[in-house]
Amino acid sequence: MSEKKAAGGLQGIVAGQSAISTVGVGGIGLNYRGYDINDLAYKCSFEEVTYLLLKGNLPNQQQLNELKTLIQQKRQIPCKLKQILETLPKESHPMDIMRTVASIVGILEPETKSGQEYEISIRLISLFGPALLYWYHYSNSGIKINENTGKDSIAENFLKLYHLKSQIDPLVIKTFDVSLILYAEHDFAASTFAARVTVSTLSDFYSGITTAIGTLRGPLHGGANEAAMQYLEPLRSIPQADQFLNSRYQSKQLIMGFGHRVYKKEDPRSPIIKDFSLQLSKTANGDPTLLAVSQHIEKRMIEEKKIYPNLDFYSASAYKQCGVPTPMFTAIFVISRMTGWGGHIIEQRSNNKLMRPVSEYTGPAKKQFVPIEMRNKANL
Repeated sequence: MSEKKAAGGLQGIVAGQSAISTVGVGGIGLNYRGYDINDLAYKCSFEEVTYLLLKGNLPNQQQLNELKTLIQQKRQIPCKLKQILETLPKESHPMDIMRTVASIVGILEPETKSGQEYEISIRLISLFGPALLYWYHYSNSGIKINENTGKDSIAENFLKLYHLKSQIDPLVIKTFDVSLILYAEHDFAASTFAARVTVSTLSDFYSGITTAIGTLRGPLHGGANEAAMQYLEPLRSIPQADQFLNSRYQSKQLIMGFGHRVYKKEDPRSPIIKDFSLQLSKTANGDPTLLAVSQHIEKRMIEEKKIYPNLDFYSASAYKQCGVPTPMFTAIFVISRMTGWGGHIIEQRSNNKLMRPVSEYTGPAKKQFVPIEMRNKANL
């Protein structure tokens, strides 16, 4: 039986089966366990989606209340982890902090028996934000924050801890919460596939997560929202936006935040986060110039290049208007995607088979071996 040759980057290659999400079926759409992303984003909380992805169904009220209580309990940062976070330089990238947190918790609270995946997933989802912000405030100002803000959601807890405020604009909380839902799961994306490859070797849960975080860090995956904001932030007028685009066109450089390997046209998550970014731009603390520039770039990219924005493009302006610093954008992605990674690790382990693909060899033909003495004489 002949083997099917892989396209570049494994594009179009079916690498396994999953019941967690459908992405780009027929070139459109996104569903989590059968639920349309629009319904989940506008009608659910991130905690409900967390339960859905890890457990397989949406929770009833009692189940949701129990999850919220568990999340509150699991926010506590271990003392030894705090000590380590206090030693890390403030120049560290937040993604390196997240990877370190996963590794240290894996040492302090190791996976010792089967069936711990749900508990560990909730532990990391709950802990990542407080741990990141503990490091951030300590390294920048010496403040040791109290990580537990009571019964707050993941979104509200993060925003309160970052801004060191007891009250946050409800629209900012909702925007942040929706972003977590939109980033939560996306089939066999690079980081998810990497996590599944790792645990397919029967490695532990935390190893799968550190693998995923390292994969997510790159600008062609999770880091795209950071890269988008880096070029958007200096553009304060339409002429500046045009100059930027024209320069990128001429140099044939990628414009981060546009295009997708799966969706043929519009990323179904993009109009949702765009909606919230637009809402924020109309508030007292919003940035209407940033939105005007973003919309102009979007219009030109669609009309001139037939390339549509992906989730990362308007997530950049949404996070910026939530007051979150650009280097934290991808770290927030980690908090969200922990739900998808956890679900996929559980699924991989339920019917595990070691992932060991083959490559198409493109090296030289078989060569005759030359002893080192002859190589010296021949100056080979």
